[in-house]
Amino acid sequence: MEWQYSEDTVPSSLITDAQVRSVMGKPPVTGAWRDGDPVGRRQFADVGALTLEAGGHLPAVRIAYETWGELSPARDNAVLVLHALTGDSHLVGPSGSGHPTAGWWSGIVGPGLAIDTDRWFVVAPNMLGGCQGSTGPASLAPDGSEWGPRFPYLTIRDQVAAQVAFSDSLGIDTWAAIVGGSMGGMHVLEWGIEHPDRVSRLAILAAPPITTADQIALNSVQIEAIRTDPLFRAGDYYDADAGDGPSRGLALARRMALLNYRSPSELNLRFERSWQSGITPLGSNGRFAVESYLDFHGNKFTRRFDANSYITLVEAMNSHDVGRGRGGVAAALARVTARTLVVGIDSDRLFPVDGQRIIAAALPAGRGLGSGSADGADDPVVLESGYGHDGFLIENAAIGAQLRRLLG
Repeated sequence: MEWQYSEDTVPSSLITDAQVRSVMGKPPVTGAWRDGDPVGRRQFADVGALTLEAGGHLPAVRIAYETWGELSPARDNAVLVLHALTGDSHLVGPSGSGHPTAGWWSGIVGPGLAIDTDRWFVVAPNMLGGCQGSTGPASLAPDGSEWGPRFPYLTIRDQVAAQVAFSDSLGIDTWAAIVGGSMGGMHVLEWGIEHPDRVSRLAILAAPPITTADQIALNSVQIEAIRTDPLFRAGDYYDADAGDGPSRGLALARRMALLNYRSPSELNLRFERSWQSGITPLGSNGRFAVESYLDFHGNKFTRRFDANSYITLVEAMNSHDVGRGRGGVAAALARVTARTLVVGIDSDRLFPVDGQRIIAAALPAGRGLGSGSADGADDPVVLESGYGHDGFLIENAAIGAQLRRLLG
């Protein structure tokens, strides 16, 4: 649920007049990638039908993805990178035709970097239910209209099932590593538990073993912000004109989420009580700088995301509980056989370090790549960062060092 893109994950700063002007036009009814839009670097894999955990069914699933590097003749150097809530397949590369924003992990993936594309064949898919090329609510259903609110309920396990089918379509039986942060880290956990024979290494970054009541509460308020926008129209808004979609509700949900992606200390340090302009916010219609910051990023978000997709993915996050139906969290994690890196961020108030400690402690002996403390592999690696949850997207040197340890 983080910024997810390099333009957004830079340290918080005052919003300029040019940035304000960039989001002044009417927002589209959806920021989803649609068939007929420029493809960019995307490739597509049709992975067939999918029966879902809650009883729903998708008759045809398409996964959009991008790749870097070359697959070895033995097919043993493939690394799967799984994005967070609002990300997509554009892991590396500039913005441009088909890609409204630059790659979100360009400081980690590339020649000579922590995930070295001279060595590894890197694959990044857009998750099922997303809105940047994979099957989701903005995709066309068999009747030729958008799925919209008819799109079935998804769980994290459903999304991993789609990733497994996608892996089969690529002919990759075993991933050398699967790496993911936040919601992507939830997927990594499910891979390690449900498909231990298909992955050699796992990297779980700033992700919890379960979605807690506190996190579900935050998610529920965001969903309600979208649903109460009168232009949401119960999810049937795709035929509306530009500016007549649920952009206000989606922007508000994004503003709410942002408050848990960054740490209080960073926001206080960057903005203090400064004003956005020379007009006082104390009764004279001026604005505090932090208000403009939230407003700009909320409005910017509506130009690259879809309201129905946001609801679908947040509800999938709410389903996350690795112990459900498996005898509890500890019993589930005991099934992991891969070498596993667990990373937490000390200032993360969305998925606090307590969750990563539970994961690390429950891994089988010898499976965890510990922090090197006296307790060894029973401890997660805890990074010091002032950026809160978004630290795993910003602290390239620290995250890169840990990924180099894992990949060897």
